[in-house]
Amino acid sequence: MTNKPLSPTDGMPRPLFQKILIANRGEIAVRIIRACQEMGIATVAVYSEADAEALHTALADEAVCIGPPPPGASYLRGDVILDAARRLGCDAVHPGYGFLAENADFADAVAAAGITFIGPSPQAMRIMGGKTSARAAMQQAGVPVVPGYQASEADADLHLAAAEIGYPVLVKAVAGGGGKGMRTVFEPKNLAAALASARREALNAFGDARIYLEKRIEQPRHIEFQILADAHGNIVHLFERECSVQRRHQKIIEETPSPFLTRELRARMGEAAVAAASAVNYVNAGTIEFLVDRAGNFYFLEMNTRLQVEHPITELATGVDLVKAQIRVAAGEPLPYTQAALSQRGHAMECRIYAEDPSNDFLPAIGKVLRAAAPTGPGVRVDAGIAGGDEITRHYDPMIAKLIVLGEDRNDAISRMDWALRHYVILGDLMTNIPFLRDIMAHPAFAAGSITTNFVDDYFGDWQPSTEEAPDLTFIAAAMYEILNDAPAVTAQGAGGASGENDDVYSPWAQRTGFRMGGD
Repeated sequence: MTNKPLSPTDGMPRPLFQKILIANRGEIAVRIIRACQEMGIATVAVYSEADAEALHTALADEAVCIGPPPPGASYLRGDVILDAARRLGCDAVHPGYGFLAENADFADAVAAAGITFIGPSPQAMRIMGGKTSARAAMQQAGVPVVPGYQASEADADLHLAAAEIGYPVLVKAVAGGGGKGMRTVFEPKNLAAALASARREALNAFGDARIYLEKRIEQPRHIEFQILADAHGNIVHLFERECSVQRRHQKIIEETPSPFLTRELRARMGEAAVAAASAVNYVNAGTIEFLVDRAGNFYFLEMNTRLQVEHPITELATGVDLVKAQIRVAAGEPLPYTQAALSQRGHAMECRIYAEDPSNDFLPAIGKVLRAAAPTGPGVRVDAGIAGGDEITRHYDPMIAKLIVLGEDRNDAISRMDWALRHYVILGDLMTNIPFLRDIMAHPAFAAGSITTNFVDDYFGDWQPSTEEAPDLTFIAAAMYEILNDAPAVTAQGAGGASGENDDVYSPWAQRTGFRMGGD
């Protein structure tokens, strides 16, 4: 499938790459395509059969189908994606996040084909992608890590180690992520069952049953630092993102700056993040994630060797376009700024808009989006990959969009976010988490910045939507939208007479079964 060819951009320098394939879908594919368009770079979108009419396929200059809906048959088929990149003459591949973004074998294959992978080296991905190898690298670099044990997987050794670390402990999968293969153990008598359960889940989820132990940090904050590194030895951090508001170990609200960090603690954590990236000769964009306890002690959690979902708040607060920076670094350009030249302004916040039911353990909601009208205004940004007519399916993450705001300060950002949530209209046969997000914005603990990774469990464990009925106009609008879209085409004779006057199928004067303006 080929869309309108890229128009030449007068007065612009030759692009760093001629054509980039985006090995992803949804809002991140849309985000990368738009950055490429601004840089004068042609784009190729890939899509599964379920995404044939998706927004990213319409925006790209070319689009190619890579297989059936299941990710394992399409978006995870690195061989098929790489073949498309070769056939269409792409000189770079941007993986976005998720799918193949942190797959070192895919990065190797891209490089072997003579195509640039817009991301870190496969070696850095392998070191930082393994929980135990990453911990070892950080310990060698002097970056604080959570006390733990990874020397042996024998149950007897793990029992001894847990006693030495001190309960409660976390059993974690070496290849884990998203909370899979992770168990909290409060007492020694429960450790054996937790080890067996974690191994089974890790094997099913990742094909790797290896586990290790970590000390459980009580009531921690999850604070990450964005880093950028070029191939010339320059590394900077672009400050922190507070990501403590989570459900099922997955972030739903992020903000910067963190309401918890002091200037001194921010500086120390930033230095540790740069040291972590330097320890593995990291190049391109990445994120160093930390757990921070109540006393301000911080511990390395993991490194995401890719762009993050929450990157827009860093962009709004620093003015740095991270996607464009990724592309320039991959093309061999040095970073155009030093650490001292970087600063933040205002307060940025992001809410992830999901099709899900927060009152039912955040169960994904499958259905069609009839109408999506995003809020607009000063300091409001929406990164969306879903438009009216699109469908949320069981095959992919149910994220609809990311709603991002920039305020003068944190109170202003919260007020602006609440306004934007109230004015985000999503109609369809599905539910969203917007009411839940609004309730978080209104909660006194959130307003005070008293947030930890336990925030949702502590304050919203039994959350239910308001019992107030939605305004009648909402239901009328949804019903009319569906009726109009399902209405048969109106002929010239039927609508405006033989002359064809008033052929518009949406005209209230057009003849329709059961309703006509001015009729019975």
